[in-house]
Amino acid sequence: MKIGIPKEIKNNESRVGMTPSGVYELTKNKHIVFIQSTAGEGSGFFDEDYQHVGAIILQTIEEVYLLSDMIVKVKEPVTSEYPLIRPNQVLFTYFHFASSEELTFAMLKSQAVCIAYETVEDADGSLPLLTPMSEVAGRMAIQQGAKYLEKPIKGRGVLLGGVPGVPPGRVLILGAGVVGVQAAKMAAGLGAHVTILDTNMKRLRYVNDVMPPHVITEFSSEYNIRRHIKDHDLIIGGVLIKGAKAPKLITKEMLKEMRPGTVIVDVAVDQGGCFETTVPTTHENPTYIIEDVIHYCVANMPGAVPYTSTMALTNVTLPYVLMLAELGWEAACEKSESLAKGLNIVNGKCVYDDIIKAFDWKDSLNEIN
Repeated sequence: MKIGIPKEIKNNESRVGMTPSGVYELTKNKHIVFIQSTAGEGSGFFDEDYQHVGAIILQTIEEVYLLSDMIVKVKEPVTSEYPLIRPNQVLFTYFHFASSEELTFAMLKSQAVCIAYETVEDADGSLPLLTPMSEVAGRMAIQQGAKYLEKPIKGRGVLLGGVPGVPPGRVLILGAGVVGVQAAKMAAGLGAHVTILDTNMKRLRYVNDVMPPHVITEFSSEYNIRRHIKDHDLIIGGVLIKGAKAPKLITKEMLKEMRPGTVIVDVAVDQGGCFETTVPTTHENPTYIIEDVIHYCVANMPGAVPYTSTMALTNVTLPYVLMLAELGWEAACEKSESLAKGLNIVNGKCVYDDIIKAFDWKDSLNEIN
């Protein structure tokens, strides 16, 4: 199969779809891999690294799309890429369709086969291709939140770990999934007081078992959220509903109950965000302020640490890329139930129910001829 890896062109996105190590596994199995020139430089991988393992370097993104049967990316295609996508071409990347009707319609119109990393699902309900980026984002949420709590950036002026004689900062985490647990681990490591809320008692029991005593678990409800936002310095939104829009757990009106300089980090921004006031931001302009509350809503947080992120992503995507390359998408999805759950759009038809529900589509809008 001919596999294309274009350069990411989303704002400040320095990750690349595959490392040279991953490309080597494809070329040694007789697959042809096209890499757009300089695609890996932001992650610390150079054209000569890819050439050394048998990849063919192409100068333009147009060539990569034109010559490839399958495109392997990190982020969803942007507007300038829409015309490049061909019928029956396989796109394997993060899509997060439920947060963008424009993107969804564009991919329906393209007649391509869209397999979304974020909905590939194992038998136990885990999301193997989303997990590593959730791990990165969860840890980064604390790293960024701690920075924006500093007074010169309009934060409360709180050091999360405190110092002897001064109590530590307080961190509230909404969601005890991968993002929430990784955020709690980082915050606890700094010495912060951590409260983590979820409606899943199994997850809360797990957190209670593995975290130190200064990480407190509590059942999530509007009452408890309202109570905690009044005295916590950093609030992390880490709620995920697979393939669907995130629920709005903090409303605009609730911001008035927070102390000036509180920082909120919405890791669920790719899925529409779990704060009513969430608007996607970029690494170039990562924050904005509403009601004296600092919002950090960067839609590709792991893109700030592209070497780590690209390595972690290739570790989990490579087996699926190899399967798709060897068998083709139809046979691969028949063989792997996990991969089949990644199918979101096939030749002009949306085949993922949560996307249809997200837009409240009628059956007639499900397919573009």
